[in-house]
Parts: sequence; structure tokens; C-alpha cells
Amino acid sequence: MTVDRNQTLFDRARQVIPGGVNSPVRAFKAVGGTPRFVQRAQGAYFWDANDKKYIDYIGSWGPMILGHGHPAVVEAVQKALLDGFSFGAPTEREVELAEAILARVPSMDMVRLVSSGTEAGMSAIRVARGATGRSKFIKFEGCYHGHADALLVKAGSGLATFGNPTSAGVPPEVVQHTIVLEYNNLQQLEEAFVTHGKELACIIIEPIAGNMNFVRASVPFMKRCRELCTEYGALLLLDEVMTGMRVALGSAQSVYAREIPGFEPDMTVLGKVIGGGMPLAAFGGKRHLMEQLAPLGPVYQAGTLSGNPVATACGLATLAEIGKPGFYEELGRKTQSLISGLTAAATQAGIPFCGDSEGGMFGFFLFPELPQNYAKVMTTDNKTFNTLFHGLLDRGVYIAPALYEAGFMSAAHTDADIAETVAAAAEIFASL
Repeated sequence: MTVDRNQTLFDRARQVIPGGVNSPVRAFKAVGGTPRFVQRAQGAYFWDANDKKYIDYIGSWGPMILGHGHPAVVEAVQKALLDGFSFGAPTEREVELAEAILARVPSMDMVRLVSSGTEAGMSAIRVARGATGRSKFIKFEGCYHGHADALLVKAGSGLATFGNPTSAGVPPEVVQHTIVLEYNNLQQLEEAFVTHGKELACIIIEPIAGNMNFVRASVPFMKRCRELCTEYGALLLLDEVMTGMRVALGSAQSVYAREIPGFEPDMTVLGKVIGGGMPLAAFGGKRHLMEQLAPLGPVYQAGTLSGNPVATACGLATLAEIGKPGFYEELGRKTQSLISGLTAAATQAGIPFCGDSEGGMFGFFLFPELPQNYAKVMTTDNKTFNTLFHGLLDRGVYIAPALYEAGFMSAAHTDADIAETVAAAAEIFASL
């Protein structure tokens, strides 16, 4: 009998790593079965421990916008490695990456590099609280901003109520200043500001949520977030860890600026694409806000590996490639082609289905129309999704192993990859 090395490795991992994984969604708990242990990747593909090839639509959950092992990025990283892994001191490359980020996201005057999206999100909220002298902030149900204690909350029992911890180890008093509202609910938003407006340091929001699959903030909702923050002296923080330079070169905020004249956030949180697959993230904003940070101001934030020289080399090379003319037009075309193909296949089989995309980020639902909030997303048909997931997996197509996660296209995906994916899905839809 052939040995399943994925299962062997998973059995070993569970003896030494909680759940056998170092991030929960990797465990396949939502869909069942054995996680695929990746041994190598190239372009739009990876190979598991059994040496089976898959078309990869998660791309390390977003960073691999160029695909795996892009030659220019590999060369930049190799050169950086020869100079040293980490210094704990400033480098020219940190300055270059900061300049490159600011050139692409003009709402920011200054930026600080960190090592993870969680770190960036919690630091941005700390700056907002320090700058405003206020403690409370608003987040939205279904938006994920990392695993900092104050952000691991679910909605309260009524409109504009304070959140309750969603993780053991988070005391209720830690989230007492976190107000959790329904995404895209204008009534709740208005009521929250009437009730708490003068106590609010900020709103933090994913402009396109990627952890309840792919759900956009409506243009009226985002516009009102901006207006209310301005009116009440709160800050608008856009969490673009996932969408930053993934949905457009100027990130999701540039997409909204097309519809909302003069729109921009006070602060932005970035990650994933700006590191090109290395552990790197950032937060930035207006100069007077960022100068609240030590060593200039009273808000403390630090990191031993912040601005790591290898990670910054990877990020700079990635940003250079995605800045080339026509990059996002072609990336968006391919992403739309995938969603159109899946929709047509599901429709032909009589399966309720809808999808959406922006740039190189996409999502789909087993609904006749797109959901607008977390509560609706949670009513998705889990059983049918699991059948689709495993059917695709068996056919060499790897999508997110949970129906609440967005998917990602890369520049390395070909029209043939998309056609193969749609054909595989059509077979599964026809069998349902």
C-alpha cells in the first residue's frame, strides 16, 4: 500500500504542535480530512508531501501575488541573505521600502515597519488612543484584525453594545472598550456614534473583509464611516493587511476613492503583499499621528525583527514587479474569469452560487446573491461547500479549507489553470 506522507506528518505534528498546525485554519477542521503538507512551490502551484501537484488559490493567504519563486524576488532575497540575516540596527533598505509604500498609498505621510499584521493592527489602535486620549473603538463583526486580546471579540446582545471575548484567556475587562457592530449596518453605526461618539478613539474596518469570505463594505457605509469619524474627532483606520496592494496598486482605499471624492483614512494597516511572503507588515498615517510614536512621542512600540533586511528585500522586489504597467489589469481579468467560469458552471448545474472579486482577491458563496454581513455568511451550506472543497482537492485544485476565507489569484496563474479549475468544479456541481 502507498504510504500517505501527509497523514504521517500530521500524526507526528499532533504530538509536538497543538492541533498539528501553527495556525488553526491549516488543520482542515472546518472541512475534515488530512491537511496537505507542502514540500515545495513554484509559480501557481505547490506539491504536497506525496508529491501531488495542486493549483494554489491561497498563495500563503495573499502575499504571493507574483506566484511562488518569482525570479526577481528570489534574486533579491539571495543577495540580501549574503549581507546578513538581521542586524537590530537601521538599514537603507528599510527607508527604501517605506518610501515605496508611501508612494503607492498617499494617504500615509509616515509608516513604521513591523513583523506581522496582528502587531500592526494593535499598534495602530494604540496610536489612535494615544493621539485622541480616548479608550473606546469600533470594530465590525466578521472583520479580523489579528489575535490581539482587545480584538478577539464578538458582537454584544443589542445595538451598539460592547463585545464579549471570543477566546479563552481574554478577560471581559480587556474588551470592555471594544464596540462590535454589524458590517454594513448604517443604523447601528449612527446609533453607536450618538451614544459613544465623544469617547471613540477610532473605527477599525476591513474595507473588503476577507475572513468572512469576500464581503465589501458598501460605498454609502464607508462614506458614512469617514463622515462620522470626522464629525466626532475619531480616527478612521483601514485594515488593509489583506487588501493592501492586492486589490489595486493603491490598495482598497483607492477603489473607494473612485466613488467617494476626497476619501482617505487617517491610518492604514498593511501586510502580506508588501512583504512578498516574508514576515513583514506596516502601519502608517498622517504625520502628526505617527509622530506620537516613540522615540518622538509618548506611544511606545518596538520590535527586534522590525524592518528585517531579508524581508525588506523581498518586499521591495515584489513592489517593483507589481508596479509595472498593466499588471493589475491582467490580474483582475484572470480573477474575474475564474469567478465568471465558476458561476456559469454552478448555474448550469442548478446550484445556488454567487461570487465577487477585486484585483487579485476573490470569494464565492453558495447563495443566489452576495451577503452583506457576517450573520448572513454564517448561513452558508457547509455540507455542499465541503463536498466542493474535497472534490477540487482530489482534482488537484487547492482553495481555502474553510468557506469563510477569501481566495487569491497570482500573476503566475494561466488561463489554462483557470479553465482546469472551472472544469473540475463543473464536474462536482453536476454530481450534487
